[in-house]
Amino acid sequence: MNKLKIFSVALVLFGAGTYAQDINQANKAIDAEQYEKAKTILKSLVASKPDEGKNFFILGNLYLTQKYQDSAKMNFDKGLVAKNGMQFNYIGLGQIELENGNKAAASTNFDKAIANVKKKDFEEYLYIGKAYMNPVNPDYKKALENLNKAKLAAPMNAMVSLYLGDAFVGDKNVNEAYSAYRNAYDADKTLLRAKLQLGVITKGSKAFTEAEAEFNKILAENPNYGLAYRELAETYYLRALNEKDQTKYPELNKKAIEYYEKYMTLTDYSLDSRMRHADFLILTKDYKALEAEATAMQKLSKVNPRILRYLGYSAYQNGNSDAAIKALDEFFAKDKAKIIGRDYLYLGLAKTQKALTLTTGADGKPSGTVDKALYDLGIADIRKGVELDPTMANELNDFGKKFFDLKLYKEAAGIYEIATTNPNSRNFLYDNFYLGYALYYDNAYKAEGEAVDAVALNKALVAFDNVIKDRPKQQDAYLYKARVNSLMQTDAVAQENMVKSYEDYVRVVTDKGPEEVAKPENKKKFIEAYNNIAIHYLKTDKVKAKENLDKVLALDPANEDALANMKFVK
Repeated sequence: MNKLKIFSVALVLFGAGTYAQDINQANKAIDAEQYEKAKTILKSLVASKPDEGKNFFILGNLYLTQKYQDSAKMNFDKGLVAKNGMQFNYIGLGQIELENGNKAAASTNFDKAIANVKKKDFEEYLYIGKAYMNPVNPDYKKALENLNKAKLAAPMNAMVSLYLGDAFVGDKNVNEAYSAYRNAYDADKTLLRAKLQLGVITKGSKAFTEAEAEFNKILAENPNYGLAYRELAETYYLRALNEKDQTKYPELNKKAIEYYEKYMTLTDYSLDSRMRHADFLILTKDYKALEAEATAMQKLSKVNPRILRYLGYSAYQNGNSDAAIKALDEFFAKDKAKIIGRDYLYLGLAKTQKALTLTTGADGKPSGTVDKALYDLGIADIRKGVELDPTMANELNDFGKKFFDLKLYKEAAGIYEIATTNPNSRNFLYDNFYLGYALYYDNAYKAEGEAVDAVALNKALVAFDNVIKDRPKQQDAYLYKARVNSLMQTDAVAQENMVKSYEDYVRVVTDKGPEEVAKPENKKKFIEAYNNIAIHYLKTDKVKAKENLDKVLALDPANEDALANMKFVK
């Protein structure tokens, strides 16, 4: 009988140990972002131990991480009828309410979860804190409020400190976050994610060499800790972007991709990990690899709309506008598609690119024609993209230049006009320059007898003024302001402004010293300025007219325009 009792107790202890080991393995798989492996373990646990409500909660939370809200709710509902730990599932239901914007309903569920907590219970507050951080619109203040309650109950718990670190990062309190992550790692030296996050903070301060050293220390402890490779990939990507010597960009970017591929080998190649891979390939602009990844994902799932996004992006970048338009049109038609500014941008770029037919001009140089109707549709989509996400204005510079170089100035101006709607764009000044140029040249080359577009020319003046405001010594901005005003020949104010802008150009160049003045291109532009100023004054002020003609002849004694106009001032 005693032997039977001992054997029974041993079985119970063995079962409990196996259960704890399984939960631990599931949590490790989740931390490593091996979600399919974690789901397999958790599905086995909820089947074998249906009385343990926490298993359903962890599985449901994993489904929420993967954005499968229906599957998450189904597990939370099942967990509510379990004998043990059913209260955690109210936290899961609360997070669903937060995801859906129902804060009051979420709070009601959280209150149910903590209705019977004891003084030393902390996990309920821990998971509520985490729930406030997970939605699309997180509430880090609420997260901190609950995590501090968990800390009060378990001040030395490593997971409490870890999630406090996450909440402080979200609340933009990096110093407290660093301290929390350090406390977490001190409390549990096996908690590598805490050490990883210390490196992430270092990376965020652009101390890339130091961050790389931190991640390599983690890999020295555990060469299979995949997240460290992902952080190394992101470190090299950021180094490539911030490197002053941009000749190093390809090498650093290549290294970033290699590290990410290593990270991928340590995931389960699930749809989720592939999507994160695809997002990284967009950042690193490896569009051939993106197309291959998107094609592979499409074989795994025909319903996830994000795959169509990746197919559309990669098709456009790989020169297939038709495939890009098809994929993105299908993406937009999906009910569950979460449309972002970049989606409209790429659809617009693809349509605008398709509208362009490249030809060769009579001079043998590249030229082009534009399908106006399709171009207008593309421009409308690009504008929507920038309205949704103003940072998309950063993407338009090279695209506009393509049309400008083909002397399709009106079309180039349409692109640059959208680009300049975001004053915080990194290309704002450059885009304003080209907007002004394009509008000027589009009007300067009008057919004989065709009127200039005064509205467009005034937009050009605003564009050059934007440049001058930030770069008052940018001489060509003054020169082109003068040229734009010169086109509005029947506008007396514009003609006065022409004179002032030419004079400003001469002043700015002169202020830079004799070496700048002596440059052949500036000598030619000085002659242009003095001649146009003289012509303006021929009828109203012959003294000023002669004064400027004399300046022309001092630079070029044989100048035909100046010699011809001298007859009118003698």
